Amino acid sequence: MDGIVTEVAVGVKEGAGLETLKEERGKAPGKRGSDELLSGSVLSSPNSNMSSMVVTANGNDSKKFKGEDKMDGAPSRVLHIRKLPGEVTETEVIALGLPFGKVTNILMLKGKNQAFLELATEEAAITMVNYYSAVTPHLRNQPIYIQYSNHKELKTDNTLNQRAQAVLQAVTAVQTANTPLSGTTVSESAVTPAQSPVLRIIIDNMYYPVTLDVLHQIFSKFGAVLKIITFTKNNQFQALLQYGDPVNAQQAKLALDGQNIYNACCTLRIDFSKLVNLNVKYNNDKSRDYTRPDLPSGDGQPALDPAIAAAFAKETSLLAVPGALSPLAIPNAAAAAAAAAAGRVGMPGVSAGGNTVLLVSNLNEEMVTPQSLFTLFGVYGDVQRVKILYNKKDSALIQMADGNQSQLAMNHLNGQKMYGKIIRVTLSKHQTVQLPREGLDDQGLTKDFGNSPLHRFKKPGSKNFQNIFPPSATLHLSNIPPSVAEEDLRTLFANTGGTVKAFKFFQDHKMALLQMATVEEAIQALIDLHNYNLGENHHLRVSFSKSTI
Repeated sequence: MDGIVTEVAVGVKEGAGLETLKEERGKAPGKRGSDELLSGSVLSSPNSNMSSMVVTANGNDSKKFKGEDKMDGAPSRVLHIRKLPGEVTETEVIALGLPFGKVTNILMLKGKNQAFLELATEEAAITMVNYYSAVTPHLRNQPIYIQYSNHKELKTDNTLNQRAQAVLQAVTAVQTANTPLSGTTVSESAVTPAQSPVLRIIIDNMYYPVTLDVLHQIFSKFGAVLKIITFTKNNQFQALLQYGDPVNAQQAKLALDGQNIYNACCTLRIDFSKLVNLNVKYNNDKSRDYTRPDLPSGDGQPALDPAIAAAFAKETSLLAVPGALSPLAIPNAAAAAAAAAAGRVGMPGVSAGGNTVLLVSNLNEEMVTPQSLFTLFGVYGDVQRVKILYNKKDSALIQMADGNQSQLAMNHLNGQKMYGKIIRVTLSKHQTVQLPREGLDDQGLTKDFGNSPLHRFKKPGSKNFQNIFPPSATLHLSNIPPSVAEEDLRTLFANTGGTVKAFKFFQDHKMALLQMATVEEAIQALIDLHNYNLGENHHLRVSFSKSTI
């Protein structure tokens, strides 16, 4: 997949939209300054006559904004935000202001791609404008513009602005650790006071690698992250992450639980941990204590670069101050990374690039073919080319569509058994797999699959992104025609040389789970029977399942 877009949605899930607003009936007299017409709102300003007047507009209003793109004008705690992407949510806009202080009101002008954000203090607004004048804010990969409003206070008609108010109430409840609010659209459990500053994070559908640094960038948006420990449990990537304040943990859980880090995959599942403090022994790629840059890296782990350790030391001198535990205590580079993560722009070092070619060794040279490697590695990405080495037929080069797919295939298939041998999968130094020169017979050892119709991930947002699991004894079968019975499938899979331990049809009989005796048998069955013609123009689809029968 080209150009993976970081998709850290910082909002609660979309609910009902704002009610349709009435058409513009008239214009307010007096100075309007930077602010265009406001949906169902009253703005109080010492510079205008609008303080007693409701002005409405709809999304079709064709008048263009007359202000400048720069962030000038007299400071105000009301900020005018322009050039918003059409599908942006209230919570994403609120999140722009959260690192700088309490957000007290919001008004979205969706038809105009604009919004007004009111912060609790003018000082917070000044800090926000100053920061975003140095670091261009982005939402959904699109630059946006922030400037002071001419108005000193934002008053909204809550009957016309219900959804925005509900989101704001939920965030406010989190910020102040209040008890649940009645009448909000957020579930009560989402706004109960946090018990622990430690979050337990599980990554579902991990199609692309997620690193400790990626988690730090994302979660720093909601407060200073003190410690992170990552590990694998039940074949799932998990992490424990500690904030300095339980309120930060609550805020991050509310905003990020259920959201995807990347498009249609890497879903965050977040709960509070029973732990209240993490004991980190090593600073490396698996664990880190940001308050202790002096910790050793541990045996066999890459040590922290001295420059990074020095940067941590500078950063954490601020973190030690009570009350300074907010993203504003982080140096600009780190704050920019956090803003980038929550603003849906590509994160540095997390791209679809990287080495696309894998070297697979210790293959069973009597059995392996380019087609069998294409089928197995195709579970984790779109295989472009396969070359079994002419002079070393127990080794092969496999070119994936991008570096993240090759990383994923390596993580899941290294150490698995294929045709009775434990295979080794590493990144190759080659950038591409060369095809043989025209007219040269290489005995069918090289095959180009670039235009194969069997690629599972060609379609962006495909549900296949959500069903990527490590090799397991249980297989998921789909595209089963009505005429094929359980006994037919049991016999078919037994003929691959393994033992079928259990079988279960889904309710519609188009899909089923089938359990082999071992993971090795399941791998063999997938290689032999994925895309098997069952008749009636139905080709069987086989993948690994996380379920057991």
